[in-house]
Amino acid sequence: MNDDKRLVRRTQRSSRISTIISISLVLFLLGTLGVLLLHAGRVSNYVRENIEISLELKPDANSLAVTDLQKRILAAAYVKSARYVSREEAADSLKSELGEDFVSFLGFNPLNPSIDIHLKADYSDTTIIEQFISSLRSNSVVRGVQYQASLVESINRNIRTLTWIILSFSVLLLLVSIALINNTIRISLYARRLLIKSMLLVGATRGFIRKPFLINSIWNGIVGGVIGVLFLAVLIYLASIKIPELALIRDPKLLTLVAGGILAGGVILSFLCTYFAVNKYLRYRTEDLY
Repeated sequence: MNDDKRLVRRTQRSSRISTIISISLVLFLLGTLGVLLLHAGRVSNYVRENIEISLELKPDANSLAVTDLQKRILAAAYVKSARYVSREEAADSLKSELGEDFVSFLGFNPLNPSIDIHLKADYSDTTIIEQFISSLRSNSVVRGVQYQASLVESINRNIRTLTWIILSFSVLLLLVSIALINNTIRISLYARRLLIKSMLLVGATRGFIRKPFLINSIWNGIVGGVIGVLFLAVLIYLASIKIPELALIRDPKLLTLVAGGILAGGVILSFLCTYFAVNKYLRYRTEDLY
């Protein structure tokens, strides 16, 4: 008899562990996708706001006129930054890129001063940029404007495509995750289907029978959620070490939101799946249980 009880306890413990592991892995995948989805907007903004418009100035441009132009540019609602780059700064930057002192070789500095402009993400559109450039070309100190129109169009197109792909994959993974957790919980309850039916036959109410299973499911969801959050934290930590630039787009508030979503999702999914699984066995006739 003792051996039978130990076997039952061992089976139940093994079933519970497998349920928690399944829940935690599924929640980890959902959390990873949630981080990508919620940070996709920040990545998109980061990329768009790094599109540079170089406003080349005339070498003899009056400093007051240049300062006035820079102030007018910064006053525009769609401009994020406008930095003046002197001829010397431009030469030093090009020297670093080429690895050679071209000024000494040529005997003079062929570069002109410029104003490097970055627009806000919402305005990084070719139509808006073209209108903006047209308004600048008429200025007396401006010699020319340079920006890669094809790059802007390519970035906007790829961001839209990537957003739809991530959204579609998120919906698919959510449906698969729900099905997986539901099947795992139903399998774990299958071993106790006779106990559920026996309690019903001796007069226990459905609410009384469901209660311990639902309480257990809440704890399983919490434990699985905590493990899922820990897995996700380790993944983000390792990714930050490998790619330090991720710190520029990482948002602690969004990460906290994802962690809370994982915990809440684990509890809700585990609770609902357990509720429906127990109800299923409560509805079974005795002969259907074998």
